[in-house]
Parts: sequence; C-alpha cells; structure tokens
Amino acid sequence: MRISVSSDMDEPVARLLVDELRRRGHEVRPHGALRPGADPRWAVCSEAAARDVAEGAADQAVVCCWTGTGASIAANKVPGVRAALCTDAYTADGARRWNDANVLALGLRLTSEPVLKEILDAWFTAEPSRDDEDRRNVAHVGSLDTR
Repeated sequence: MRISVSSDMDEPVARLLVDELRRRGHEVRPHGALRPGADPRWAVCSEAAARDVAEGAADQAVVCCWTGTGASIAANKVPGVRAALCTDAYTADGARRWNDANVLALGLRLTSEPVLKEILDAWFTAEPSRDDEDRRNVAHVGSLDTR
C-alpha cells in the first residue's frame, strides 16, 4: 500500500512510524520534516499528505504533529479526506470501521512505540463497515465537501 506520511518535527516516533510502515511492506511517501527541503509546518505538510490521498497518489496517509490535532484539522480541509486523530487501538479500529477514515492523525507527544504499533495493527486490520447506516453516514460526510 502507498502511504503518505507527514510530520512537522523530526521526532523519534515519526522516524519509527516510517520504519514500521516500511517494515510492514508499505511504500512510504514522506512530507514535512521527514523529507529534506520540504516545508515542515504542520498545516502545509499535513495538507500535502492528505492531497496525496485525495488525488490517488497514496492509498492512505498518516499525519503527525505534537498533539495530532492541527495535523488532523489541516488534513480534513482537503475534500475527500476523512482524517481521524487516534490515541489508541480501539479508536483506530473504529475510525476505519465506522468512519472509513483514510488518514490517521497521531500526536508525537504521547504516542509511545508500543501504542504506535497497536494503533497501526488496528488501523490496517479493520475493514470499513458494510452496514447501510454506516455507509450512509460516510456518504453524508462526503457530501459536505461540496456544500
């Protein structure tokens, strides 16, 4: 899978994220502080990773900033993106399952190595729900991009 990854800081957890995604066999497209010469501002690099998803250059993205909040807000401004700030595996599973989230947002401050791996396990294992109500909700969120 092609995964765009952005971080506004070159923090150990951001480097671990890139390494872990590659170890799992994903092609990683780095942005921000993870790519020399790229703009590291959270709003800019999160948008770049989210645009990769919206435009089909990446299947999914992971956007990071200190709390994860700014990265998720910036990513969600890109039409077609459903970014979810996940601090644990249960939230990551639900975001993929019920919300069909295509961008994972992580906070650099509180995400430890074990928690990161649990979140990634849940994110990549969960499948979007086929339940009609869940699909209608996701479709409604998509319609908000055109309003």
